[in-house]
Amino acid sequence: MSASSDALGELFYPLYDRAFDEDSEFVSDVETKLAQARMTDTVELYLSRALGVGVISGLVLWLLGLLLGYGLFGTGFIQIDHLIGVPVGSETVLEIIEAVRIPALILGIGLVFGTIGFGLGFGSLVAIPYSRASARKREINMLLTDSVSFMYALSVGGLNQLEIIEAMAQADDTYGEVAKEFQSIVKETEYFDVDYRTAIRKQALETPSDELSQFLTDMLSIVNSGGDMQSFLEDKKELHMRTAKQEQELTLDTLELFGEMYMTLSLFPLLLIIIMVVMQMMPQADVTNEMLYLTVYALIPLTGIGFLVLVSTVKHDEPGDGYLSMGGTDRRVDAERDGGVLDLGLVRQFTGEHSVFDRIKNREGTYETMEVLRRPHIFFRDNPLYTLVVTVPVSLVLVATAIMLTSVPTSWSGMIANPVWGTFIYVYVPLYVIAVPLSIFREWNVRHRTAVVGQLSEDLRKLSSSNDTGLTLLESLQAVAETTSGKLAREFEMMHTKVNYGTSLKEALIEFNNKYHIPRLARTTRLITEAQEASNQISAVLRTAARASENHDDIERERKSRTRMQVVIIIMTFLTVLAVIAILQTQFIDTMSGLEPAETDTDAGGDAGGLADADMADNIQVDLLSTLFFHAITLQGILAGFICGYIRDADVLSGLKYVIALATIALVGWAVVA
Repeated sequence: MSASSDALGELFYPLYDRAFDEDSEFVSDVETKLAQARMTDTVELYLSRALGVGVISGLVLWLLGLLLGYGLFGTGFIQIDHLIGVPVGSETVLEIIEAVRIPALILGIGLVFGTIGFGLGFGSLVAIPYSRASARKREINMLLTDSVSFMYALSVGGLNQLEIIEAMAQADDTYGEVAKEFQSIVKETEYFDVDYRTAIRKQALETPSDELSQFLTDMLSIVNSGGDMQSFLEDKKELHMRTAKQEQELTLDTLELFGEMYMTLSLFPLLLIIIMVVMQMMPQADVTNEMLYLTVYALIPLTGIGFLVLVSTVKHDEPGDGYLSMGGTDRRVDAERDGGVLDLGLVRQFTGEHSVFDRIKNREGTYETMEVLRRPHIFFRDNPLYTLVVTVPVSLVLVATAIMLTSVPTSWSGMIANPVWGTFIYVYVPLYVIAVPLSIFREWNVRHRTAVVGQLSEDLRKLSSSNDTGLTLLESLQAVAETTSGKLAREFEMMHTKVNYGTSLKEALIEFNNKYHIPRLARTTRLITEAQEASNQISAVLRTAARASENHDDIERERKSRTRMQVVIIIMTFLTVLAVIAILQTQFIDTMSGLEPAETDTDAGGDAGGLADADMADNIQVDLLSTLFFHAITLQGILAGFICGYIRDADVLSGLKYVIALATIALVGWAVVA
């Protein structure tokens, strides 16, 4: 925290001292969350700062509330004839009430705003450690299965308890928050002269994950009793693999429930539109066009975005970026990992020392530029988002050109007169120009990278079998490459060649991993690199890696199978909405607009008037409704596409292909209807 934040905390510490007792359960809970979130502030200073922020924000909103109250009631903008609605018999009391009525309203509004301001300021700061602790807990639980498999593989490889803990602590590039928990254990033993049993016990109490806490507690009991650590880790590995499958089942069951909810939520705006359209035909119904606008342009997007946020609470992407480091021992590998798209490699670290490196840098820049120009499709495959640099300006130019040529409506009335063409230029042209290339290159990128793990489990089994025959790991890589086809086999061959030309096996493995940077592959590579440093005979470790990979494959197959049904439900819901709106337009709106006003028999019905005399066709704005219906299904298709992608792959960009397909169906369907 900055010095100003510390000063704010010190300033409001007396208020904290008065507000909270030493034994306050709330203070104790916040202190626990601060530790779990790895925030270094003391609970006293943090809550004092939160109180300070709350008081300041409360005062600001209190003043705004007073100004608002005075503007509404003090100036007479809003007249209040009766404040409490209770008859008062005494004139004196009535005069007093009349005298304090306006000031009381102004102060009341100020008090409400001030309370809200304090709650927002204090609550938002207090919520930070809770949010961070929850995020760490989620990541720990997601990585714990692979972490236990990693520790078991190390124990099979011959490492003792302390070496396993230290290796786990060093694997933070792969196991993230789990590794950080073990880093705390290592630091306690190295810097604070605490024995590792006490450090494990302390970390079991501080970790935000109940599962990791239970694991550390059980591990401590094995350490204290002198039990077999390898058998313990094997049992825990199997247990957490089963737990991972059960949690996956729970997540998929929840997504199925959300799929059913989506049907109801997405049909609600449709029902509302139908009701308002029918009510607009009534001569005295108070349904304005603005209500239709709110339904189409506000309610439908908010419903889709809200559902997307709801799904994101239970479906998370895989933690980690998939990159591995050499631990500071090889600048070339780390430079490759840290470099961006325009990075020139290792030479950038030496520029300025000698002129030769400056010349190399210039030549390297020219070479990289020519490579991009020579094979732009490969560049965009590796960096799909960079297609936006080209497609966004192109789409803007196309729309601007259409506007300048006056071939597209430039007013709302023009849009109503020609909704399909206007929407096509303003919405569909940018959508196709931007989304189609991005979707193609993104899918190509994903398939290119994930193809390497398609046969990972099988090839790990083959590596284990080869290593079991007495071959070294390097020789096993060559043997599998010669007898197996596929991208992974070719990478094994490349690693064997690199090692023959002087690259270390660990460096070759990490370069291979960073080329594809898949979190799942990174965990397998980390396991193998750690084991091969101890011995070339690591068949048991490879079998463990294969078992973990097979477990991941089983979970992935189940996820794809179950989420496929959710995608089908969402697409069918969209098609239902499209069909209903099309029928409403063709069979109801167009029919009602063509009806002649009915002639009433005044002798028989007298002044029947009302609905009988009304010409409902006059209340129907066919072109406006057609425009709103088209925009409604277009928005519905775009949002449904993004939701499909997120449910399928936990990635919004994965929904681009669904967006393109559903939006095209909406465009073609409405072009036929209109």
